[in-house]
Amino acid sequence: MIIILDTSAFIAGFEPLSIQNTQYTVPAVRNELIHNTLPWIRFEAAVGNGKLRIKAPIKEVIRRIRAISKKTGDLRFLSEADKQVLALALELQDLGQRLQIVTDDYSIQNVANHMGIKFASLTTLGIRHRFKWMLYCPACHRKYPADYEPKLCRICETELRRKPIKKMTV
Repeated sequence: MIIILDTSAFIAGFEPLSIQNTQYTVPAVRNELIHNTLPWIRFEAAVGNGKLRIKAPIKEVIRRIRAISKKTGDLRFLSEADKQVLALALELQDLGQRLQIVTDDYSIQNVANHMGIKFASLTTLGIRHRFKWMLYCPACHRKYPADYEPKLCRICETELRRKPIKKMTV
C-alpha cells in the first residue's frame, strides 16, 4: 500500500523512516513546514534517505479535485498543499494503486471519503460522518450553496460560515 503524507502528518510526528511502505508527498507540503523545526527535519531526512518521494500531481487532476471539493463545500478550506495531496491520491488511485492518505485535516478526509480514498489520522479520531456543506450568514441568516465563492454575505457583508446539510456515516 502506498502512503501519501499531508503536512499534518509531519507536524503530528509521523516518522517516514520507520515504515517500509512506499511514501509520497507533494511539493507544497515542503513549503508549509517551518524551516529547521522537527517536522521539517523529519521531512528532509526522509527525502534525503529516499524513503519519501516528492511528486507533483498533474494539473488536470488538480482541476478535478477543485470541482469535487467545490461540490462538497470543502474547497475554501483546502490549502494548495491539501489540493495537491488529494490530486496525487486520485491520480495514483486512477492508475490502480492501493493507497492511504495520512492526515488530520477534516476537509481532506471529507473529500477523500467522497472519492472512496482511504485515510488515516494520527492525533484526531478522524471524521465519523461524510458531510455535504452549505454556507450561511450568521448575521442575516441568508443561505448560500457550498460552491458560492465570495467570502462575505452579499446582503450585509458579514463573513460566511458553513454548516452541514447532509450527513452520511463513513
